Amino acid sequence: MQLHIIETGEPPAPLKDQFGGYPSMIERVLTPLGPDLSFSTTPVFRGDAAPPLSAFDALIITGSPAGVYDGHDWIAPTEDFLRRAIAAGKPTVGICFGHQLLAQAFGGTVEKSAKGWGVGAHSYDLITGVGWMTPMQSRAACAVSHQDQVTQPPDGARVLGGSTFCPNGVIDYAQGPAISFQQHPEFSHDYAAALMRLRRGRIPEDRVSAGLDSLTHKSDRDLIANWIVNFLMQHAR
Repeated sequence: MQLHIIETGEPPAPLKDQFGGYPSMIERVLTPLGPDLSFSTTPVFRGDAAPPLSAFDALIITGSPAGVYDGHDWIAPTEDFLRRAIAAGKPTVGICFGHQLLAQAFGGTVEKSAKGWGVGAHSYDLITGVGWMTPMQSRAACAVSHQDQVTQPPDGARVLGGSTFCPNGVIDYAQGPAISFQQHPEFSHDYAAALMRLRRGRIPEDRVSAGLDSLTHKSDRDLIANWIVNFLMQHAR
């Protein structure tokens, strides 16, 4: 399967040098679970045009320091591209900014949350019985880093998971084979911790302290990554 990564931003320079960009993080976590996957990337945030639909089998949209409502000139064309790809049956997965971009592309609402920063490892309660969520568990913890949230999912969307902090944390879309996660399964705990430390001053210190403590506990990032691969393979043509 040719998995195309829509790159919508990059880590801060000091961390990118150490941990790589978001596409390389995604490749590292997915490749052991889907050895038949091959990867390509378009950095749309730099103005590169998305590829023709015939060039890939599935899509994944990365996180970004941008907001989906910021009005960057690449956001609206990327939304249009995603709508066309999903209408054509290309299985698509959004992560963090990608989660919010998919929701906005299909008419949902994304806003800066009054709850403030979500950082560290957050646990989401999950709907059971979804076919690609195997092995199944009713709660999964994974790194997050966001201020924005999907506050109103698109019409017809099914919310598969979330928390009191982030109720719309996992979404399944009615418009075609597309799902999205506010969590970051591509983030190692080392990266999530380094990002929090770098953002001290922007993120309240009590959130940083609690977030760093939460990263000492088990992550379900590999499980969520496995679900993503299951979803892509289930809907591949």
